[in-house]
Amino acid sequence: MKIGVFGTGAVGNALGSKLAQLGHEVKMGARAAGNGKAVAWVNAAGPKASQGTFADAATFGELLLNCTAGAASLAALQAAGAKNMAGKILIDVANPLDFSRGMPPTLTVCNNDSLGEQIQRAFPETKVVKALNTVSNPVMVNPGLVPGEHDLLICGNDAGAKSQVTELLRTFGWKTVVDVGDITVARGTEGYLLLWVRLFGHLQTPLFNVHVVHVVVR
Repeated sequence: MKIGVFGTGAVGNALGSKLAQLGHEVKMGARAAGNGKAVAWVNAAGPKASQGTFADAATFGELLLNCTAGAASLAALQAAGAKNMAGKILIDVANPLDFSRGMPPTLTVCNNDSLGEQIQRAFPETKVVKALNTVSNPVMVNPGLVPGEHDLLICGNDAGAKSQVTELLRTFGWKTVVDVGDITVARGTEGYLLLWVRLFGHLQTPLFNVHVVHVVVR
């Protein structure tokens, strides 16, 4: 599959590398072609990797991943172009974290809205699936780093898109992918990051996750 990755940071690097290792053709997009981090990633990721602008990645990809910083995501996706993303699945990995007051961060949007919803409203012809934003980038691409049973949460409005994303995530090694509902549930999965950063500080490692245990009432 041809996949476009928006963002040249640690998350985009990890996901782009994993996808290339799995045999997908991956184009990393940045504000400008020739971005130093993107070029370095191409050199490391091999012949399945290429780079260009956000619009180049959006045009190239049959499936797209938003790995930009949450505060910059809408601007990056506008640069990618609504027409270039129309009809495609966009996996939104970003979290709207605000570090302007230091640690711990706050959220730029919360309670009655979310970044995932903002993206879906701004790009109604794109099928937005919120996923992978509740774990660190090493765990995203290698869930086996966390021992035992643990879950990945996804949400979005399009059932078919969520099914396709789930199948892709299984190739990463994810055994349990829990569909928690429509895109409004991103308010909860993004809000979880406020707890995640506290757990990270307490545990002193990003290699952790949660497992949902429930009782079936008959």
